[in-house]
Order: sequence, then structure tokens, then C-alpha cells
Amino acid sequence: MIFQISIFALITCFYIAYFTKQILLRKKGIHTNRLAKGRKPPKTAAIETALLAATYGIAAIQYASVLFSRFMLPLSFPDSVRWIGIALTGGGVIFFVLAITSMRDSWRAGVDETQKTSIVTRGIYKVSRNPAFVGFDLLYMGSALALPNMISILSAFIGILLLHFQILEEETYLPRAFGDEYLKYKSSTPRYFLFF
Repeated sequence: MIFQISIFALITCFYIAYFTKQILLRKKGIHTNRLAKGRKPPKTAAIETALLAATYGIAAIQYASVLFSRFMLPLSFPDSVRWIGIALTGGGVIFFVLAITSMRDSWRAGVDETQKTSIVTRGIYKVSRNPAFVGFDLLYMGSALALPNMISILSAFIGILLLHFQILEEETYLPRAFGDEYLKYKSSTPRYFLFF
């Protein structure tokens, strides 16, 4: 029961932070969710559509794993692995909150050439070019390890893969938006964290 309570609390904190940031920016007239919106190249639109569906689908699977894991092809992991999952999930919440805090009014989900933002290299962005995505990755991995079942593990894998594809799409857009400033930042800061 401790694993269910811990994951429920952590994923709820994560999604509250996510939606609170969206609401606060919307009050300023900023629409943060740009996934699959507007005119985009077909590949970008396909990745963003899949990512948008996966984001909401995985959240539903995470909550279902808290309540109905025994019906979702459960797996037996040692408690030590499940505690690692709790730690990763907590790390995901921390990474994500630090990312959206550092981004201030420039936070967006998805590529949108019509919106003007500033490049952010302060705070957690000094150690990762994509800390919000790292937060999602840790959340997905951690919750799947803490409440292991085939559905959560498969959905975590799919979510992490789609997030990576989204990063690659953004990396083709950002040099056009920010020029040499982004290229210099890209050369000095890892895509994920540490050496990755």
C-alpha cells in the first residue's frame, strides 16, 4: 500500500504543477500547449499528435496502476526496485517543477514558430537542455518500477521514446528561432543530464 500511496501523491503533485503552470500562463494570454496545433510539417504534426495522446493516456494508466494494478498484468519486482521507482518519480517531480519555474513565461509544449519566446539557459537549464522532458522520463520510469505491470512498463517505454522524438524535432526548430545563441548553448549543455 505504501507504493500506491507514494506514487499517487507524487504523480498528483506532478500533474498539479503541470496544469497550474498552464492556467497561470493562460491568464497572461499565453497558450502553452502547442502540441499538434497550427500548421506544421507532417512529421512534426504526427509526433506531436502521438505525444499528446500518450501524455494523457499514460497519466490515466498511472492512476489506474494505483487502483487496479492487479488487473493490468502485474509483475513482481523486489521492494528495493520499487523504492528506486519512488525515488525516480520524486526526482521527476523535482526536475519538472524546476524546469517550469526556470522557463517563466517561455514554457511551451510543442513547436510553434508563431510564438515568440526567449531562450532559457538559467537554473536547471544549466545542466540539461530538456529538464521538463527529463522530469517526464523519470516520472514514467519511476511509476512503472514502483507499481510494475506490463501496461505501465510498455506505456513508459512508448512515452519516453515519443519524448525523445519530440526533442529531436525541437532541435531542428531551435537553431532557426535562436540562431548561434542556441547552437552555443547546445554545444555546452547535455541534451538530458550529465553526459547524455
